Amino acid sequence: MSDLRIRCATLSDIDTVLHFWSQAAEGTSISDDHDGVARLLTRDPEALLLAERDGILTGTVIAGFDGWRCSAYRLAVHPDHRRQGIATALLEAAEQRFAALGGRRADAMVLEANERAHHTWAAAGYHREDHWRRWVKPL
Repeated sequence: MSDLRIRCATLSDIDTVLHFWSQAAEGTSISDDHDGVARLLTRDPEALLLAERDGILTGTVIAGFDGWRCSAYRLAVHPDHRRQGIATALLEAAEQRFAALGGRRADAMVLEANERAHHTWAAAGYHREDHWRRWVKPL
């Protein structure tokens, strides 16, 4: 994995990231637009981590920390680059960020129907908590 580079996204990466998510991410989010990603990067410039190989975007994860909770979102690896350790490298980078910020536990948002993702998260040491449910309200 020495040729894999993990870096923080910048505002100039937004269009590339949105295109990448349309190919690599499972499902969509209400914030999957230029303004949503720009708000994220403006508020927390180190939250969106990108994995690149030979200058090509191969994976992403959002490693958000609100001072209370560490949350991982949008872990995605391009289908042509899966099973090469990219998700593992991204999660390790996210967890290092969380630890440096004083985080105590990481939560991950994982789609219920995404069985492949369940295996990825479990292999990284995460476990499902069935007693929690996510409640949402679009604003």
